[in-house]
Amino acid sequence: MRKIIIIEDDTLLNRTLSYNLVSDGYEAASAYTCLAARELLKNNYHLVLLDINLPDGNGLDLCTEIKERCPETYIIFLTANDKESDMLKGYEVGGADYITKPFSVAVLCKKISAVFETMEQHHPCHDLYDDGFLRIDFSEQNAALNGEPIDFTPKEYRTLLLFVKNRKLILTKTQLLEKLWDIDSDFVDEHTLTTIISRLRKKIETDEHKYIKTAYGIGYQWIGGEQK
Repeated sequence: MRKIIIIEDDTLLNRTLSYNLVSDGYEAASAYTCLAARELLKNNYHLVLLDINLPDGNGLDLCTEIKERCPETYIIFLTANDKESDMLKGYEVGGADYITKPFSVAVLCKKISAVFETMEQHHPCHDLYDDGFLRIDFSEQNAALNGEPIDFTPKEYRTLLLFVKNRKLILTKTQLLEKLWDIDSDFVDEHTLTTIISRLRKKIETDEHKYIKTAYGIGYQWIGGEQK
């Protein structure tokens, strides 16, 4: 799963970005200060959204630290500093992009998606789910249940990937419909979604292993093979 850290002291903006990125299937972490960011950055992240003006330091300096430690990390600056000299400094210290506030969260998310698509072309990410009973190799498009091969349609693979990347989170019907429609470029209505969920349950669930929980009136939740 692609990992993103948001280093931004504007609480509302940070939370909004985190919510949207998680909804898009990413793993998102949040930091509001340089100190908190440095602690989180002990783990590796594929992409960093970095504010320049932080309460306890400068994002430009933090960018330099990140690039020295993890040169492959993609860094996008988010800042109100819109002077050409500020932008040039951002690129000089290793930033790959520079977005000035205010900006469209939807457009930023699309930009991030494009960044990861480009990364995927050069460094494919192998997506695999395996809990010892259900094994799904999303990269190779094959799966097995208790050692026996099992077939999924492309849309079923896509639905499962959305669940697996957002495990334990309740995905609303609207979120699922938007993602499935956006990726496959064909219309998916609520009836179709219900049918997909029903087919998946028949294929992967047993009395002992449950995977998809209905959140009545809201959507569905991946419960990751919890045994009864």
